[in-house]
Amino acid sequence: MSEVQWNYLNSLLRQGQHSSRKLNPAGVLLYHQGKKDQEVAPIVGVGLQTGHNIRNRLAQQGPEMPLNEKPRPGASKKSGVKGEAYAIASAGSRPPAGRNCWTMQMIVDKLVRLKYVESITAETVRCRLKKEASNLGCTSGGVCPK
Repeated sequence: MSEVQWNYLNSLLRQGQHSSRKLNPAGVLLYHQGKKDQEVAPIVGVGLQTGHNIRNRLAQQGPEMPLNEKPRPGASKKSGVKGEAYAIASAGSRPPAGRNCWTMQMIVDKLVRLKYVESITAETVRCRLKKEASNLGCTSGGVCPK
C-alpha cells in the first residue's frame, strides 16, 4: 500500500463521519499490513469472515473498490404515503363499536379492504406506527395487543 493510500485510509478513520460500510473496510485495509485476519478482525471490530471478504475484494478489484460498494437495492415500501397516513389516522381515531382500541390486524384488514395495499403484515404496520411515534392516547402506539 502506498503512503498516499495509507494517509487516505487513516484520515477516513480519524474523521469518523462516514458509514460503517466505508469505515470497516478502511480499518481492515489499514491494519492488515503483514497481519492475519484473526489479528485484524478484533482490532477493527468486524467478524473474521468480513475481514477476509474485504481483503479478497481488495485483491480482485483494487484499493478503492472495498470502500465504495455498490448500493444494495433493498425492498420497496409496501404502502404508499396515503396508506401510511391512513394507518396512523386509524390508530389515533375512535375504534369500531364494541372494541376498546384498534388492533394491528384490524388496521391491516382495513388497509387491504380499502385497497391502499395488496397485502401487508401486522408487523410492518406496527413498525411504521412505532416510527411515527403515534402514541395517540394509548400506551402501545395507538393500538391494543391482540
